[in-house]
Amino acid sequence: MLRYVLLRVASIPLVMFLVVTIMFSLTHIVPGGAVQVALGPHATIERIEAIKAKYGLDKPLPVQFLTYVRNILRGDLGESIIRQKPVISEIGTFLPASVELVVLATLLIVVIGVPLGVMAATHKDGFLDFLSRGIAIAGVSLPSFWLALMLLLAFSFGLHFFPSGGRIDPSVSPPAHITGMYLFDSLFTGNWAAFLDALRHIILPAFTLAITNISTTTRLTRDGMLKVFKEDFIAMAWAYGLSPRKVYYKYALKNAILPSITNLGMTLAYLLGGDFIVETVFSFPGLGFYATMALLQVDYAPIAGAAIIISFMYLCTNLFVDLLYVLVDPRIRF
Repeated sequence: MLRYVLLRVASIPLVMFLVVTIMFSLTHIVPGGAVQVALGPHATIERIEAIKAKYGLDKPLPVQFLTYVRNILRGDLGESIIRQKPVISEIGTFLPASVELVVLATLLIVVIGVPLGVMAATHKDGFLDFLSRGIAIAGVSLPSFWLALMLLLAFSFGLHFFPSGGRIDPSVSPPAHITGMYLFDSLFTGNWAAFLDALRHIILPAFTLAITNISTTTRLTRDGMLKVFKEDFIAMAWAYGLSPRKVYYKYALKNAILPSITNLGMTLAYLLGGDFIVETVFSFPGLGFYATMALLQVDYAPIAGAAIIISFMYLCTNLFVDLLYVLVDPRIRF
């Protein structure tokens, strides 16, 4: 087990080196150069050359690459040409919002998806089973951008139940900064006004991110439960006269949940890098929104920085899921 963990951890720097190489290459194959594109067609040659000299872009590519890698190892992801700010500090501002959004979406997936799957399995071919499967099919069929727009039109512009964008209303004082995540910080400090307002701002984008994956979790949990129901140890549990609740949740669900854990782990990693559209539609100032705005402004340092951070988090999440697998099912370590 220790050898496996060490090998997985050792593979992360190699993959990250490939990611850094790819991002560096992409920023240098732009026709006309990234600086020319970022400054626009009317920038003077003197201005372009000055910017290149400032950021070391007038040096040979191998020298630039070595400098780029050395800076990343120091925690320096470069500076935004448009905003004139260090990328790492801006990511530190926007990343907590994305993490908070993904955590809430994952909680919704677990709290809604797993019980729906159990309910469908325990009422196989009944009304509740067909209802759960109908919800699952509908959720998988809905594109995120369309669902985001419909929720925005219905609940923000139509019914005015939820705000149309942002993280907190300007009239509400943000909670004291601890983690940068407004819901957690407001809970820690007892700022209930900020908590309720932040929750109103985040609930629609979180639900949009969660709905498709709720469907997948429901189907995986249902299928896993139905397979486990056929095992001998479940028949023995019924023979001992255990209560349905104990059989379903203590014995069946624990053995059926492994595929759902894999899905949740991959979902968590995917949501960290795949919520660009949702954050943009809801104007939610997370890392996806930040990278999208940088892309529209043709500002490549923030794009590369966001990609590197997301890739690293994706790798760490995959490692965490594999280790969680071993905790849930000790047979895997053998």
